[in-house]
Amino acid sequence: MNSKPYSLFIFLGALGLLLTLAIYFAAQDQKPIVKLPFSAFVSKVEAGAVGTALIDDQLVKGMLKTGEPYEAVIMPSERLSLMMLKQGVDIQVQQQEKQQWSLLTMLFAAFVIGLLGIMIYLRSSGGGMGGGGSNKLFNIGRSKARMFEPNAVKTTFKDVAGLVEAKEELRDIVEFLKNPEKFKAIGAKIPRGVLLNGNPGNGKTLLAKAVAGEANCTFLSINGSDFVEVFVGVGASRVRDLFAQARKHAPCIIFVDEIDAVGRQRGNNAGGGNNDEREQTLNQLLAEMDGFSTEAGSVIVLAATNRADVLDKALVRPGRFDRVVMVPYPDIKARHLILEIHAKNVPLADEVDLFKIARGTQGMSGADLENLINEAALSATKQGKKIVNMEDFELARDKIFMGAARKSEVMSDRVKAITAYHEAGHALVNILLPDASPLHKVTILPRGMALGLTWFFPAEDTEYNKSAAQLRAEIMVAFGGMIAEKITYGHSETGVSSDLQGATSVARRMVLNYGMSSLGPIAFASLMSRGYGDAAQVSEQTAAKIDVEVEKIMNACYAEADALLRANVDKLGVLAKALLEAETMHADEVYALLQMPPRESFSFSPEKPKEVENSPEEEKVRE
Repeated sequence: MNSKPYSLFIFLGALGLLLTLAIYFAAQDQKPIVKLPFSAFVSKVEAGAVGTALIDDQLVKGMLKTGEPYEAVIMPSERLSLMMLKQGVDIQVQQQEKQQWSLLTMLFAAFVIGLLGIMIYLRSSGGGMGGGGSNKLFNIGRSKARMFEPNAVKTTFKDVAGLVEAKEELRDIVEFLKNPEKFKAIGAKIPRGVLLNGNPGNGKTLLAKAVAGEANCTFLSINGSDFVEVFVGVGASRVRDLFAQARKHAPCIIFVDEIDAVGRQRGNNAGGGNNDEREQTLNQLLAEMDGFSTEAGSVIVLAATNRADVLDKALVRPGRFDRVVMVPYPDIKARHLILEIHAKNVPLADEVDLFKIARGTQGMSGADLENLINEAALSATKQGKKIVNMEDFELARDKIFMGAARKSEVMSDRVKAITAYHEAGHALVNILLPDASPLHKVTILPRGMALGLTWFFPAEDTEYNKSAAQLRAEIMVAFGGMIAEKITYGHSETGVSSDLQGATSVARRMVLNYGMSSLGPIAFASLMSRGYGDAAQVSEQTAAKIDVEVEKIMNACYAEADALLRANVDKLGVLAKALLEAETMHADEVYALLQMPPRESFSFSPEKPKEVENSPEEEKVRE
């Protein structure tokens, strides 16, 4: 029996119950009830004409000996009760907390039952994907995947900028789906599954769409979290249903986004029933991927995650996810291509140099670059412009990296001066150290949660690798603000908290991860996270040695930065005073002020970008 007739029978049964109850109560109402005044009721009791009596507080009802129903409102008394007992009346007393169901109550209950039957029928006849869960109530076991028919996905590899190596690996999948006989003739087997691994925003989902668009086949898309429910067995049912649908529409691509939601390593017993449900879902996924055909008309699974390290080993073994495709952050060439794609529909000024923008957006993902274009367009619109120029891109980048400027923030002269010396200390140490990242901008305008910011850009060749000297320079620059405050005011304030946290984090990574200490080339971080046998961490003695090494690095960097600033205290004062007046200074302005040779500039425009004008209310606040 399929779901539609089954639900129809429930609906018809509920409707029949409703009609039966209505007929029953209508039959009960066929005999008219005699409403007796109190005096008439007493007279009938004295005459022995009352057969039964149900007393509910002041209301009494029952049957006369003639067979007629009656009702009367009485004044309960001991004398009346004794008279009724003497005349042989069958007396019952209704408890006050209990209430009889009225006709209206019964009809309402029947209406709810009927409505439930209608809901079941409508939900069952609403269509959707069939398969393993089609007989479950409300289709709870059916897959939630979205199906795209061939030609519905228009995205191709031309729409994916950069990612040359990733696209090259995925072309094999496209070629197999188009011409499987070519591979079969030479005995080659296409991977059953391909795992796209990379940080968020770098184009994993876009790549999956491009594969579907290039192959021109059915595309089923689902999120890993859509499999898991609180009820054990539902996720496994949805997996069966998903693959059943995929086989019906083969050749087909299944895309599972965020597969780590369901594919995490098994064996963790924490979580109770939820964990059992996830593991059953994963087991079913493993069984499906191990069983479906790889011949012509087959199913290929694409999955995306940014946590490949937590996936179950059985899921990523050969025969399931045979191939892992890395989707890294775009390099300068890829960023340039991505900017060109997203800027197609944005009117740009002739001065806009997308390659220069790509050069100054290290570490941005594809999604970040798309957001940069949009923020620049919003900035231009806010200022009443018809086209977007480099100044708008500069303001947009500042907003994305450093947060929106808090122009209404009121800072006292004392706080403003401390902030100026603090940021001047960061900037001065940075430009005095050849191994530090190039300075971009320093400001004492509050942005995000900070009262001021000094912004550096890593050089292109240090985007992925850094030397010990470069890491030590990072720590020294972080100490620059704290040391500048102590030199000028004799003490530092709480604003140095984030600087100290950042410096400590770099020093610990040098010891734990990079082997850049006297403890030798040992990855202590790996030992502490995995352990040996039952040991979850390194020994207490080793942990103490790690702390000592971190302290040595921190103290040495602090002493070196302190000596550097004290030897250039005149430059510190000049830069801090200039910041108090200008509030924001670009790197070229800082170098010119201190008469020092400039380094690489990451500014988008040769002139200092104008800040967005404040409203009259904001100007009043600032004044």
